[in-house]
Amino acid sequence: MELSTISKRPYLIKAMIEWINDNNFTPHILVDTLVKDVMVPEDFIQDDKIILNISHSASSNLNINLQSISFDGRFNGNSTRIFVPSLAILSVYAKETGEGMVFNSGSDQEVKKDKITKKPTHLKLVE
Repeated sequence: MELSTISKRPYLIKAMIEWINDNNFTPHILVDTLVKDVMVPEDFIQDDKIILNISHSASSNLNINLQSISFDGRFNGNSTRIFVPSLAILSVYAKETGEGMVFNSGSDQEVKKDKITKKPTHLKLVE
């Protein structure tokens, strides 16, 4: 009989962010923007990913819980609401040292299930 457990990923994300903050480093997250419900400014996405500074000085209304990270950030001078489900976080690391944690997205069944297929907006059909 297979036991059903909840994912360790959100607990590890929270712990790593706490460790980074306790060491007075700047926490950054690498986000897979193809995961369902990710809300980030599209102009800053590169190769379906975005790096976000989630330090208290770079964000306001920061909320880190087991389901997601959300905050208000400034991009090109405009305040933007950011929402990142835990499943979309590929890594958490300290900007100053690069120390952190990387999460496997390729074999994680939850990530595969929640991925969506977006049509690329930067490609044109050539006939």
